[in-house]
Amino acid sequence: ILEAAQKGYAVGVRTIVLQSGEDSAIHDSWLESLLEQLHHTFPDCALTLSLGERSKDSYARLFRAGATRYLLRHETANPLLYQKVHGPKQLFWHRINCLYALKDIGYQTGCGMIVGLPGQRIEDLACDFCFIQAFQPHMLGIGPFLPHHATPFAAEKAGRYEQCLYVLSLARLLLPRVHLPATTALRSQSKDGLSLGILSGCNVVMPSLTPPCQKKEYRLYDSPLDTKDIGERIQELSKAIEAIGYSLVCRKGDFA
Repeated sequence: ILEAAQKGYAVGVRTIVLQSGEDSAIHDSWLESLLEQLHHTFPDCALTLSLGERSKDSYARLFRAGATRYLLRHETANPLLYQKVHGPKQLFWHRINCLYALKDIGYQTGCGMIVGLPGQRIEDLACDFCFIQAFQPHMLGIGPFLPHHATPFAAEKAGRYEQCLYVLSLARLLLPRVHLPATTALRSQSKDGLSLGILSGCNVVMPSLTPPCQKKEYRLYDSPLDTKDIGERIQELSKAIEAIGYSLVCRKGDFA
């Protein structure tokens, strides 16, 4: 992880995102040690976590170790739809409580929804906007639903990226100051996904530092593997952004 971060730092990265599933083997003590190393090595970088639901004590320990941002998508603000797409042990209100715990600790906190979930209605998206307006996140992760072959939803249709772009535009109007990433899921559905995301209101891009040799083990959805190294991806991002009249700026980007 440190080696990958160093490569990113060499090309100007100022925010490092650590993302994983809710793996009980990833203990707080291990994470604390890693965060302390990253914070010591890259003191001017923001450390963002996206590690799912944890206890408030765990969140606080990681905050004290150097993490300052946490992205936890609520996925859908409809409790019935949430339970439909999750197992019986994953409770909607527990996830919402986690989000408020993160904010209470002092994290710059991000929530977000998935557009095109199996069974999702327009009314469900309206509930999402009501929730994010009340919660006032610092970050907002919005992306289209994409199926994965090893899940119960393997045969479901992917969400339409055109609908996702519309939702991104509404989110920008609702929360003018929010950090809104153009997700890799958009780019997996359209070769112009990054540019379209920015034109729809996105203001953040996050190239993956996952080494190409390990990408096959880290696939959240079925899509072609990107085997380019971080330098090549930064160059591609810069060209794509310049082509639509913007420029790529590498800085910490604290919420103001």
